[in-house]
Amino acid sequence: MKQQQQHMFSNQDLKKLLVPLIVEQLLNSLMGTVDTIMVSNVGSAAISAVSLVDSINILVIQAFSALAAGGTIICSHYVGGKDYEGANQAARQVVLATGAISTALMALCLLLRKPMLHGIFGAVEADVMDAAQIYFLLTALSFPFIALYNAGASIFRAQENTKTPMTISVISNFLNIGGNALLIWGFRMGVAGAALATLLSRAFCAIVVLCFLRRPRQPIVVRDYRKIRPDFSIMKKILSLGIPSGIENSMFQFGKLAIQSTVSTMGTTAIAAQAMTNILEAVNGVAGIGIGIGLMNVVGECMGAGRKDEAAYYIKKLTFLGQIAITISCVVVLALTKPITILGGMEPESAKMCFEMVLAITIVKPIAWAWAFVPAYGMRAAGDVRFSMLTSCATMWLFRVSLCILLVRRFDFGPMAVWIGMFTDWVMRSILFASRYFSGRWAKHQVL
Repeated sequence: MKQQQQHMFSNQDLKKLLVPLIVEQLLNSLMGTVDTIMVSNVGSAAISAVSLVDSINILVIQAFSALAAGGTIICSHYVGGKDYEGANQAARQVVLATGAISTALMALCLLLRKPMLHGIFGAVEADVMDAAQIYFLLTALSFPFIALYNAGASIFRAQENTKTPMTISVISNFLNIGGNALLIWGFRMGVAGAALATLLSRAFCAIVVLCFLRRPRQPIVVRDYRKIRPDFSIMKKILSLGIPSGIENSMFQFGKLAIQSTVSTMGTTAIAAQAMTNILEAVNGVAGIGIGIGLMNVVGECMGAGRKDEAAYYIKKLTFLGQIAITISCVVVLALTKPITILGGMEPESAKMCFEMVLAITIVKPIAWAWAFVPAYGMRAAGDVRFSMLTSCATMWLFRVSLCILLVRRFDFGPMAVWIGMFTDWVMRSILFASRYFSGRWAKHQVL
């Protein structure tokens, strides 16, 4: 009991911080799956258009998430050092930077929408391209909203309030699903209905989170948005932390596209099995990701308070907690795999492939995943963003992508090649991040 009082965060504090993050990640994942199923009912052209455009949108959203992560780190360092004036100034700059960058990106995408889609997906059928242009138009309009929500959510998390972003996100997800049902099935708006529901739900998120930031009697208050002026010294710090994470996320997405193109050569049975396995693997990883996001805030506060030993303690503790969470998630998802493949109407051969891949994931992921991903969140919060970026990009392309392509094209492996490459990536990352953690070099950076 005496030891618990010496730590910055009690077990109860960690529970209050982490549970909303895990719930938010889980619901986002499940709602995204429901969203895809609803759009698929419109027809093959609609789901193809949404899938193509989302491959661009995910890159954009990940860039906004990286900027928000930079804001979380800066604000949490100030909060840890009890410098609330600095935290408030940093929060204002996060809102200004994300708002300006996302608006400029929206304008660019709207202006170049047609040549961009034709340049990337020029070989697709005409009806798919027409639907893609409609979907991209409306989702591009939502870029400032999703960016501002991410910025606001990061500011709340930096002051240990993860419940407010979770509540807003949950309501928004249900609004999106309800909007899809009304506009797609009620008004027969097809792809335009799906995009409009997304736009409106993201607008709701941004407006509500910005309104809540104005409330007094909280450590960080952001108001008078029109009076915010750029402070380039703080913006530089935010971007120096956010840009490497953005590059890391972008490389990860490009790698996924390379793997997807390889899987597409295996035939419809393998493609269906791989698609379902991807969904199930994403679901069994959300608890670990939620813990990682929470760790970023915890380490940021510890480092801001000058308590590096505390930061090291929490990296190890939350990585172990992530390992437990991943183990439970994997076992639960494995138990549900066969019923899901039956309810999804998968062909027996695809269902069999899917179960075999999920079984392999259930064996390897609890061993290798936690050290490959959770400590990286803490190290980024300590300012060690370049190592994380270089390590992640190198292992992604050397093992996950290259090994998968080699096994498929040279040795004629099936979809299991994707997961052999991924398992190798996880193992190598876990070795490198564990080595980095125990060396202590991650704690030698100066964020503020």
